[in-house]
Amino acid sequence: MRKSRFTEEQIIGMIKEQEAGLPTAEVCRKHGLSPATFYKLKAKYGGLEVSDARRLHQLEDENGKLKRLLAENVRPTMPRSARRCARSPLRVAGSVTGASA
Repeated sequence: MRKSRFTEEQIIGMIKEQEAGLPTAEVCRKHGLSPATFYKLKAKYGGLEVSDARRLHQLEDENGKLKRLLAENVRPTMPRSARRCARSPLRVAGSVTGASA
């Protein structure tokens, strides 16, 4: 994942500037980002304090590590036939399509 140009403190500061009455276009020009990026950051960090944002970042990192650990441990235990059958759109509730009776 790409590292952000801005720290959580900077992002929350930008949002607080905008909430204090500075126009969004002015905040974006001042900090060198597009309005779309600003609103994306506001959706993620809006209403958070700096300590909350740091905790959110730690939880996202931990969640990613746990997902990778789970994927490494679960994937190799599935037999190849189960991996193919589970994804096959031709399997319907225990019957095989195309089989004649």
